Amino acid sequence: MSNRSSNTAAVPEAKSALDRFKFEVASELGVPLSDGYNGNLTSKQNGSVGGYMVKKMIEAQERQMTGGAGQMTSTMGMGGQSQTSGTQM
Repeated sequence: MSNRSSNTAAVPEAKSALDRFKFEVASELGVPLSDGYNGNLTSKQNGSVGGYMVKKMIEAQERQMTGGAGQMTSTMGMGGQSQTSGTQM
C-alpha cells in the first residue's frame, strides 16, 4: 500500500492559483470555507465546491480548445490567470 496522498497538485506551481479558485467558488456558492480546518462543513458543502471547480475548469478548457468563444462566468482562467472573454454572437 502506498503512503502517497491523492490530494496533491499535478502541477505544484499551480497550488496557490487552485487555492484562490477554491475560495472564489466557495464564495459564489455561499459555502463558509476558511483557511485551515473545515471539518465543520458538511460533505455536501465540500463536494459542491469541488464539483463546481471541476465544472468551471472543464468549461474553461473547452473554451480554450474551441478558440475562446463564449463568456467566462468566473474570473479564474486556466493557468491561474484572471481573464474574461467577450460574449458570443
